[in-house]
Amino acid sequence: MTKALLLIDIQNGFCPGGNLAVPDGDAVVPVANALIGSGYYDLIIASQDWHPADHGSFASQHQGKAPFEMGELSGKPQMMWPDHCVQDTPDAAFHPGLDTAAIDHVQRKGLDPSVDSYSAFRDNDRAALTGLDRYLREKRVEALDVMGLATDYCVRFSALDAVDMLPGIKVALIADGCRGIDPAGVEQALAEMRAAGVEIVESATRLA
Repeated sequence: MTKALLLIDIQNGFCPGGNLAVPDGDAVVPVANALIGSGYYDLIIASQDWHPADHGSFASQHQGKAPFEMGELSGKPQMMWPDHCVQDTPDAAFHPGLDTAAIDHVQRKGLDPSVDSYSAFRDNDRAALTGLDRYLREKRVEALDVMGLATDYCVRFSALDAVDMLPGIKVALIADGCRGIDPAGVEQALAEMRAAGVEIVESATRLA
């Protein structure tokens, strides 16, 4: 069975000191490195938020809007975010403690300024694909473990899309390898993933 680990957005921007820091976000780095070094996986994949400076999800692009207010983007409701993970800035770089030398494939996302992109597989409009599903099929991946930042946003949507777009692949969430923004949102995300068939496990089950 070909097994892959998908690391979601373990970037400076989502770690303490970043522009959109997830509380305790850097705690996922040692979990990721332990899994990378375990020899359990055949493939290591990392998604990377890679926004243009004028991305429409940024509050700075909407007069009178502040970060974390609801607004509108391309006619649809949109959470307004601080400018984050702008292409070719330190905020967009992978966390310096992450073992990036072991990553086989980097999947960038969020490049289109007219639509947000939480999932590593497709934009939030569910129309534009990143190509990650095709890559995993080409590599004949049969089991996909997902972890990273943030549980209630990009991890959640990536895991749900993996189930939806890759029927037959076993999808699991490495729970201790994730951190979220809002505790209530994390609980909702975990319940939604379980209901969709995502197995919730701890990293120890892969390191035994």
